[in-house]
Amino acid sequence: MHVEDSLTGLEVEALRDADRIADIGSGAGFPALVLAVALPRSRVDAIESVGRKCEFIQRAIDAAGIANATVLNARSEELAAGEGREAYDAVTARAVGRLSTLAELASPLLKEDGVLVAWKGKRDEDEEQQLARAGEQLAMKLEDVRAVGDRAGSKHRHLYVLHKLAPTPSELPRRAGMAKKRPRG
Repeated sequence: MHVEDSLTGLEVEALRDADRIADIGSGAGFPALVLAVALPRSRVDAIESVGRKCEFIQRAIDAAGIANATVLNARSEELAAGEGREAYDAVTARAVGRLSTLAELASPLLKEDGVLVAWKGKRDEDEEQQLARAGEQLAMKLEDVRAVGDRAGSKHRHLYVLHKLAPTPSELPRRAGMAKKRPRG
């Protein structure tokens, strides 16, 4: 089920065409490892702040011989404040947080015209409105919401596709944890 769910992201052309992908909050490696196998010409960085999860992802990379996947034991805010700033064509997130929080975490990692693909469950009107209010502050705009439940093994699964419209605002990233604690919008 997790593999099928991860593969639905390939329905987004900008993700399929991305040279460099960051998966924030990778957890057990989904969708990062599945995307790395499916997109062998892309470089996929699994970004995870919990060391033991990173160790698991690294063991999976080694055991499967996934040459184009790397695990980074860091918070996305730390990466975005340094070498990861505006370095990625696409950012993915599965079961990580609210849309406005994901947009804030992804924006400083994405190149201008990059995309965020977020795996979410049932649509939430309040969450979508919060994202709409925060979008301009984050240089991010909701481009598409795709129902993929029939292909993901989950009745209510949706892919949210957000597009980065402009350079990263200078105040981003905020301090680690602030996007979740005090979301924009």
